[in-house]
Amino acid sequence: MFTGIVTDIGEVLEVERRGDLRARIATGYDVAGIAIGASIACDGVCLTVIATGTEPRAWFDVEISAETVARTTIGRTAWAPGTRLNLERALKVGDELGGHIVSGHVDGVAEVLTVAPEGDSTRIRFRAPADLARFVAPKGSVALNGTSLTVNEVSGAEFGVNLIPHTTEATTWSAVRAGDAVNIEIDTMARYVARLQEAG
Repeated sequence: MFTGIVTDIGEVLEVERRGDLRARIATGYDVAGIAIGASIACDGVCLTVIATGTEPRAWFDVEISAETVARTTIGRTAWAPGTRLNLERALKVGDELGGHIVSGHVDGVAEVLTVAPEGDSTRIRFRAPADLARFVAPKGSVALNGTSLTVNEVSGAEFGVNLIPHTTEATTWSAVRAGDAVNIEIDTMARYVARLQEAG
């Protein structure tokens, strides 16, 4: 489990296909404290660490299944070397829950429609996949590229969020542009509420 509070910006160093996709990601984390088998959310995708190292700088390796590649932005960009990623280590018992409960199981890919300054903040509008749009609600939570964000408004499959300056500085969102694809994970509570309404 994660919170959607990004704690590092990683960089893809290399990608190799060995049956599944294998990626090496540079990190600011102390890799001595990352156990093999640990989970790290990479742009919102929960991936398992299979190796770590420190040369030429700290890094960890992950394997990415064909299913994950197909459902996420990895399938569109193949995470070319140099790609920057929002990183978050798994939640520990007793950690502060600053965002919302995020599983790291990406539901699909949303499209960035517009990016515009709004005061000191940045307003971004997205188009969600049709099958996910009904789970996005005003003032609800959504995880986009692993970042816990509050939905401001919804119109059909389109929705908007506001990013405060801290969020753009502490994540990869400062580089987002119209037309970009982003990983979207629907709030678990929204999914359960929709399921209960269907059953009722």
